[in-house]
Amino acid sequence: MEIMKGQDILVLLKLAVLGGKKFQIHPLAKELGLSPSELSSSIRRSIFAGLADPLERRCNKTAFLEFMLHGFQYVFPVRPGELTRGIPTAHSAPPLKEKIMGKIDYVWPFPGGQSRGQAIKPIYKSVPVAVQNDASLYNLLALSDALRVGLARERKIAASIFKEIIFREHEWT
Repeated sequence: MEIMKGQDILVLLKLAVLGGKKFQIHPLAKELGLSPSELSSSIRRSIFAGLADPLERRCNKTAFLEFMLHGFQYVFPVRPGELTRGIPTAHSAPPLKEKIMGKIDYVWPFPGGQSRGQAIKPIYKSVPVAVQNDASLYNLLALSDALRVGLARERKIAASIFKEIIFREHEWT
């Protein structure tokens, strides 16, 4: 039995962004800050968990959405840490920033970040680099953090936007 890892969420979110488009392991692994073997193992774990399609190697959006909305915060809990410089996440990032006014900003610690806030440990260490050139992936990862650390109202708004983005493109499961 294989246990899901934080990098699996990163990979599944990227597969959701790709919307069923074909990909090559090596370029995708590099883009996400993973080794090709880590990416292959991640996809294998997601298939085992029913969160990815075994034939198409794409995200099973219905199952993934259910996991993200009902289990993610329990499997991958996080607590805000010290004040630091980084990249905005959760309610401090673009998908929620205009809808939710937080008292304190949350950031993924990153030396090149332009914001200050309480540290939120990213779901995987390469997240701050992986989001640099992919706004859709950034939005989904920030919303994912809102699902992990948000209060009920924040989680509800984040869930609605997350679902909209996940199902925006192709309507397959």
